[in-house]
Amino acid sequence: MAHIDLPEFEQMSPSIQEKARPILEKTGKLGEIFKLLAIDENIYNATDVMVQNYLLKQTHLPYYIKEAIALLISKENSCKMCVDVHKNIAKMLGLTQEQIEEILQGVEAMNTDKKTKALLEFCIRASQKDNYKITKQQIDALKELGWSDKEILEAVAITGYFNYINTLSNVFGLGE
Repeated sequence: MAHIDLPEFEQMSPSIQEKARPILEKTGKLGEIFKLLAIDENIYNATDVMVQNYLLKQTHLPYYIKEAIALLISKENSCKMCVDVHKNIAKMLGLTQEQIEEILQGVEAMNTDKKTKALLEFCIRASQKDNYKITKQQIDALKELGWSDKEILEAVAITGYFNYINTLSNVFGLGE
């Protein structure tokens, strides 16, 4: 149970209700993170823009890598709710149960190439409190493996998004 009162559909602003209605019609419920964000329309809208542009759109990174980042960072941050949600999203995006389990065992357990593993390890490193210690050489090493500036930036932006959403979920006791 969340540590604060979460609004039900009827208590949300009309613009958030408009976005919530298709989710309700499709799934029959709204997740706690949706309800939490709906408390403040500005926070909801800012977060929705990130979700739409980082996670749902076809971007520089394939969905497999985006979902791997989601799962790895959520696990790193001990956000059980986000791990559970992204297991299901990963399945919907075509990842197999085996791939999901490999991701949750950590980068080294994943059956993927050195290039992908390096980016995912970098994202885990970028998610940590002392990420200011990351050096140009570490970023250059990713470039030498073939990652572009846009791909690296996107991976770090997704990492930052999950630090943000995991913090909200953990602080307010969502999914408990």
